[in-house]
Amino acid sequence: MSSAERASLRESWQARVAAFLASGLSAAKWCAENQVTESRLWYWVGKFRAEQQEKSSSSTDWVAVQMDTSTDTGPLHVRIGQVEIEVKPGYNPELLRGVVRTLMTLC
Repeated sequence: MSSAERASLRESWQARVAAFLASGLSAAKWCAENQVTESRLWYWVGKFRAEQQEKSSSSTDWVAVQMDTSTDTGPLHVRIGQVEIEVKPGYNPELLRGVVRTLMTLC
């Protein structure tokens, strides 16, 4: 299959998946009405969702932060989405890293 044929197939399935999601029908009913097997429909739905998740998870912008700890011994407040974390001196960096990663996937 040529790259043009693959691109055409992909566009066709993007349109079909969009039509299915917008229809409000069950997969079985939509597939019966559109002469498509359910397994093929779910393959493409899963493929497009995985690609979307990849895009959204790889679009995180990280910012370098430098702190002058000699003058400030108070807590650091980190906001991720609507969640705020108070980080006090002597925190566990691995625990904070795990919490931030978890929150980034949820926000």
